[in-house]
Amino acid sequence: MRMCAGLVLTLLSFAAMAADGSSTRTIDAQGAHVTVDFKSMDFEHGTAPIVTWIERSMAIVAHYYGQFPAKELRIQISSSGGGGVRHGTTYGMRVPFIRLQIGREVTADELHNDWVLVHEMVHLALPEVGDDHLWLTEGLSTYVEGIARVHVGDLQPERVWTEQMHSMQNGLPASGDEGLDRTHTWGRTYWGGALFCLLADVEIRKKTANRFGLRDAMRAVLRASGGVAFEMPIERVLKVGDAATGTTVLQDLYAQMKDKPVSPDLPALWKQLGIRERGDSVEFQDDAPLAATRKAIMAP
Repeated sequence: MRMCAGLVLTLLSFAAMAADGSSTRTIDAQGAHVTVDFKSMDFEHGTAPIVTWIERSMAIVAHYYGQFPAKELRIQISSSGGGGVRHGTTYGMRVPFIRLQIGREVTADELHNDWVLVHEMVHLALPEVGDDHLWLTEGLSTYVEGIARVHVGDLQPERVWTEQMHSMQNGLPASGDEGLDRTHTWGRTYWGGALFCLLADVEIRKKTANRFGLRDAMRAVLRASGGVAFEMPIERVLKVGDAATGTTVLQDLYAQMKDKPVSPDLPALWKQLGIRERGDSVEFQDDAPLAATRKAIMAP
């Protein structure tokens, strides 16, 4: 496992927990207190790998945001047949709540390679912006999850850019589209939101010579709002983010995309970033006009 400098994992002692047979675990790490409630204790490899996975996910999200985005958190875990991580949902309450379903045969390797919990924990950093703007909530987590894992060495940039090249087209408007705020299909919600984030990240970096990016904007939003337990109008969210980067990129892009279909030329964008398909992966071209921006997005 490759880890960035300064990324520290806090490991729990499981001996006392095993002795009392408790179905509740607590984690104090990254400045947060997390209560983990296991509805089921029938995991083939025990609960220790799951708790380690939770700690690792907390560290990844804390690294991206400069802090873990909640002081308190409840996680409820149920089991199902088979292996892997099946499902996750985040609820914005006074104490934020994440519900997970995990296969009872799940292995430590499956947990380490899974994306679900990082995705859910990114939700903690964005305030409640309303149902019309679910594209920002889901799109931000879809976009940030892979990048945050690259930043700590869990993924290679090639893998994330490959997924973006293959999946970002799902976020383009189809016939009858009325913009991000008015079109609530799966593709526009998850990948349309992710496309907004990609375009914003690239444009912020272009306007600031790579001194700032979307991460700087979202860190400022977290500081100003307190995260998912609080509400903030989307206009305020974007204004706070723009102030942190000294641009108006987020507000301008929202004005363009909120109520009408916008179809950016994705092949041209990949070419400018210096990303070219090669078999089942991608290769990079460092002489491309925005190669430095591509590198900056994935740089820790």
